[in-house]
Amino acid sequence: MNRIAIVTDSNSGITQKEASELRGVYVIPMPFTIDGEEYFEDINLTQEQFYQKLTQDAEISTSQPSIGYITELWDNILKEYDYILHLPMSSALSMSCETARNFAESYNGKVLVVDNKRISVTLKQAVYDAQTLIKQGKSAQEIKDILEKTALDSSIYIMVDTLKYLKKGGRITPAAAAIGTILRIKPVLQIQGGKLDQYAKARNEKDAIRRMIDAIKKDLDNRFKDFREKGE
Repeated sequence: MNRIAIVTDSNSGITQKEASELRGVYVIPMPFTIDGEEYFEDINLTQEQFYQKLTQDAEISTSQPSIGYITELWDNILKEYDYILHLPMSSALSMSCETARNFAESYNGKVLVVDNKRISVTLKQAVYDAQTLIKQGKSAQEIKDILEKTALDSSIYIMVDTLKYLKKGGRITPAAAAIGTILRIKPVLQIQGGKLDQYAKARNEKDAIRRMIDAIKKDLDNRFKDFREKGE
């Protein structure tokens, strides 16, 4: 049986500690620039510190992981494993997937980059699914094909407490952000297939939660009906 390792990034929500407890799973820390200083998630920046920086109105931007860091990681992993399944955040949200694909071409099929259109908890689940498929004896190529075929079998709903960062990221106009703030609108966003879209506008947190629960019920009755009926 071929030895297959899994590489993902910290956008999956898998911490460095968790990765160390999951044999064959490696997590690339995502870099942040905060007030001109570079930080790496879960290395020299905790989630608590990140949110504290936000409340302090720090200037924060994100970037791709260094390709040098990634290829060095791949090289070290391939000393122990035959293949690597590389699961970055969705290509719809970052260029890191395409960058990894380009560099993987020089690894003669030993590194397979999987774009299964996910982020956060759904990306974490893809890692767990890959582990299960490895235990079942699937090949790296078979696992890649399965993960990409089932990429859209996921949903995320998010309530945004402030419009500030959507405005800074260019996802909404300053005028829309100003009006939304005055009216105390709580946007509900959705991620399906990796793309971040507006799902609804709520009047308050309670209304936003109700709308998200209703959205999940609709998904269970429609998009995920077959899974639900099979008890999955």
